[in-house]
Amino acid sequence: MRFALVWNWRQILRYAWSIRLLLLAGLLSGAEVALPLLQSVLPVPAGVFAALSFFATAGAFVARLVAQETVSGAGAQQ
Repeated sequence: MRFALVWNWRQILRYAWSIRLLLLAGLLSGAEVALPLLQSVLPVPAGVFAALSFFATAGAFVARLVAQETVSGAGAQQ
């Protein structure tokens, strides 16, 4: 199996909701790791950022399966 970029990879990076949600999940995961260092500044219970990261990742999974006109084009609704 050979891996190759799809023809519209730049559009996907710029417009796909799955990419946006995965970036959000990564930021939330980083916030969960940094939370013990910021506990005195941000009184957020442990696990909140991890739970939000889970929902962002689940949303990215769903968004990847949904046709998005800015990424898929008008002909994707077959």
